[in-house]
Amino acid sequence: MSAVDSFPSSPPGPPFPLGAATTLAELARDPHARLALLRAHEPVSWLPELGGWLVTRRDLALSVMRDAVTFTVDDPRFSTAQVVGPSMLSLDGDEHTRHRDPFTAPFRPRQVREGFASFIERETDRLIGALEPAGAGELRRAFAGPLAVAVVTEALGLAGTTADTVLSWYDAIVRTVSDITAGQEAGPAGAAAYAQLRAAVEATVADPDGASLLLSAAGPLTVPEVASNAAVLMFGGIETTEAMITNALLHLLERPDQLALVRADADLLDGAVEESLRLEPGAAVVDRYATCDTVLGPATIRRGDLVTVSLTGANRDPAVFPDPDRFDVRRENARLQLAFAHGPHYCLAAHLARLETRIALQRLLERLPALRLDPDHPTTPHGLVFRKPPTLHALWDSPGVPSAQPG
Repeated sequence: MSAVDSFPSSPPGPPFPLGAATTLAELARDPHARLALLRAHEPVSWLPELGGWLVTRRDLALSVMRDAVTFTVDDPRFSTAQVVGPSMLSLDGDEHTRHRDPFTAPFRPRQVREGFASFIERETDRLIGALEPAGAGELRRAFAGPLAVAVVTEALGLAGTTADTVLSWYDAIVRTVSDITAGQEAGPAGAAAYAQLRAAVEATVADPDGASLLLSAAGPLTVPEVASNAAVLMFGGIETTEAMITNALLHLLERPDQLALVRADADLLDGAVEESLRLEPGAAVVDRYATCDTVLGPATIRRGDLVTVSLTGANRDPAVFPDPDRFDVRRENARLQLAFAHGPHYCLAAHLARLETRIALQRLLERLPALRLDPDHPTTPHGLVFRKPPTLHALWDSPGVPSAQPG
């Protein structure tokens, strides 16, 4: 989880007028035109409202994310670590490797398919089965979110927990991190939820007959370290995967021509997922902190400065993606998108998120005839750090429910 902190400092050297005119409200509401302007004229720009630098050009974004020595996550301002302690998300160098390596094996492509595909298919079918008879539904909260929570619960294998329990912990921890990020005093709910999560981790790793990935991680890591990383996996698996599914579904349903291509050729689903990640990554930005004075593109960055990489901006760089605002399920280089970040902090569970999203889309399109957006509930992605539609209302033809489509 990124921390977007505001500091009233100003940059050295010449001013950055476009950055000075950029508001966080604009970036949360509809950022793409502003990001394109910044990318073309101030690809590394100082934003007073951000209290830091915003990087919008893809090559410069890669430079930041690849160089963990100069641009680190290991900084006391990183809000997630203030709630759950140090983890693979908030450490660099040897400590980052020590925290991350015990969790890597289950998330390799083959292990993901063998370990999770059947569960994802069953859970997807169960959720669609509950929705199907109504002929209408809100697919973010009634489908994408519950699916993401169920998969995370299965992946963590926490003893004595249910998906509802995991969701309650997630909600409380996210609210606390968000309050800290916004400079507000955090209430007790987040700490209490994390204490319950940690107790569940302790019970899980204490079971000698268990097979949880947390148990295997408890060899090289202490139990508190396992708990910190479990919280990070929980957050990433719920927040960004829910957004990934919802955004991809919205992109397809908004564009009947692209939806028709996917319906005619299921192999294009992978392209649709990658294009959606490119156009609207669920995590819009990642934060780093400069460890020394350095030069990045046109900017002279000082030690301690916040450097925020706009994955959204980098993903629409016309130098890499021609006609970058167009959603094209046949785009040949869509996998060059940076929605999963890059470098040592590349998303650990990217293969699982892709599999989950592909299965979710395929099953929805197969089982809900004439699936379409509900015109009475228009929606659009929103959010500064994490972007997804607040709701996604859809209609489909169902036995006993007349079709609203002309024919």
